[in-house]
Amino acid sequence: MAKELLKDISIRNAKSIDKDIRLNDGNGLYLIVKSNSAKWWRFDYTFAQKRKTLSLGVYPETSLSDARRKAEDARSMIANGRNPSDARKEEKINQKITIENENRIESGLTIINSFEYIAREWGEKKVNDWEKKDNRSKRMLEKNIFPWLGSKQVTEILPIDILTCLRRIEDRGTIETAHRTLQICGQVFRYAVATSRAERDITPDLKGALPIPKTHHFAAITEPKEVAGLLRAIDGFQGSFPVMCGLRLAPLLFVRPGELRAAEWSQIDLETKEWRYLVTKTKTEHIVPLSRQAYAILEELRPLTGKGRFIFPSERTPRGDKCMSENTLNAALRRLGYGKDIMTTHGFRAMARTILDEVLGVRVDLIEHQLAHAVRDANGRAYNRTAHLPKRHEMMQEWADYLDTLKAN
Repeated sequence: MAKELLKDISIRNAKSIDKDIRLNDGNGLYLIVKSNSAKWWRFDYTFAQKRKTLSLGVYPETSLSDARRKAEDARSMIANGRNPSDARKEEKINQKITIENENRIESGLTIINSFEYIAREWGEKKVNDWEKKDNRSKRMLEKNIFPWLGSKQVTEILPIDILTCLRRIEDRGTIETAHRTLQICGQVFRYAVATSRAERDITPDLKGALPIPKTHHFAAITEPKEVAGLLRAIDGFQGSFPVMCGLRLAPLLFVRPGELRAAEWSQIDLETKEWRYLVTKTKTEHIVPLSRQAYAILEELRPLTGKGRFIFPSERTPRGDKCMSENTLNAALRRLGYGKDIMTTHGFRAMARTILDEVLGVRVDLIEHQLAHAVRDANGRAYNRTAHLPKRHEMMQEWADYLDTLKAN
């Protein structure tokens, strides 16, 4: 077929009276002259064994040289296995997204197809109770990922970007949270792939980059929804009153089980509402601030066991010279339907440790202090037992109020 048959003068003078006429320029490019004198550029091509037509503009706004250049660009796309019509649609979509993103930025919203935009869309469609403020997945993303990567296009994020965020979590001493956050990021990326907004999930590239979490030997419930069910089950316990009080105090105080069952009335400071005792592992004094809820449970129990030494005396020693057996509270949990593979008394520590950090966003050092773990300052010195005590009082009350909210909901 002849090439470049048209000239500007012939196009300017071309007219149609009764019907549309077609002026060919060769290689699929031609001009349609309408009876109303309008002149439209068209380009015919074959893609995937199908005949297609692409509009290239209106003459004279699109000149002959412009039309030839656009036709050549289309031929180049076809040679590279890309459909020019699809490219045109993508360009229009991108232009629309650009305009909408400008409006979203002015309104303080995340841009379309940014990591945060896709993550929130994923959460709304795939995660139960996502709309709740304390949803764990949402809280972990908002705390650990969105501030640094939320506004970036998902296709621009590299594995090192995610790893940098995970290192911040790791530096706080929460390896398990870092692994959970990585898993959530992977789910977001896989959703982006499924919705054609990313080519692949990049999180597998980080395999082995994080330390392996220490194995937990005590089963624990850490999902808020499941915690709510456990708390309601405890409130319905049908055993002895001291055992029920022990079960109710275990999640509120999250001390070691041996320390809870061996608690003595003389260790309770009524004025400061604190429980002071020696930690069994380190033999150092530890302070447990008592929330209003914890103090109320003790006051309710005092008339029954307050004349003896132990808050939770053994049922086999009527005089109260021995404390509750180490198996009593775990046996009570089993009576409630929570076997040792689901929940243990020691598991209340992991429950508090996880939710205080991941859901309530409490400072990790405060949590570690309250767990009676060794916490050191920048110079390697261990903090004393009274470190951050006012803040710990606030934390223990917030924790008790949160548990009440879980039960109520």
